[in-house]
Amino acid sequence: MSVPEKVGSWARTQQQEYAHGEPRPLGGLLAAVGVYGALTAAGAVALRASGRPLPDRIPVGDALLLTVGTFRLARTVAKDPVTSPLRAPFTAFRGTSGEAEVAEEIREHGGWKHAVGELVTCPFCLAQWIGTGFVLSWVAAPRATRLAGLVMTVVAGADVGQFVYDKLQSDATGD
Repeated sequence: MSVPEKVGSWARTQQQEYAHGEPRPLGGLLAAVGVYGALTAAGAVALRASGRPLPDRIPVGDALLLTVGTFRLARTVAKDPVTSPLRAPFTAFRGTSGEAEVAEEIREHGGWKHAVGELVTCPFCLAQWIGTGFVLSWVAAPRATRLAGLVMTVVAGADVGQFVYDKLQSDATGD
């Protein structure tokens, strides 16, 4: 048996033993982990090649700005109706799931499209990718990254304001 045949046999065995017949996209998820690792490594290599020194620490204000920005951008990509065209090749619309958010299901089960569908509909999953991008960007171009983070942080603050306003209005009118 050749090496590719052995790897394929091993992968099929892992799929059967792990998923118990469920269509879990282990191969696609492994590819996503590989892409994440490759992109992160490429970013680190690019930073190293630029000669830009790594910071000893990130100031607390910047860390909070990037944290809130990551939260808001991950929700925007994963749940916002406006970004649904980006998710459409991998998902199907199922309704709304909250204020200005959509509920979607993964279109294909098993394989790389399933893995991408899981990634693009999961704000928790996207946060790692987006957070890594924000941090690498902050090291390379702190001012521009603070600006992008600020935009998403302002949007998150506006979201909170919308919920507070709706609650106050509901309490006042009894609706």
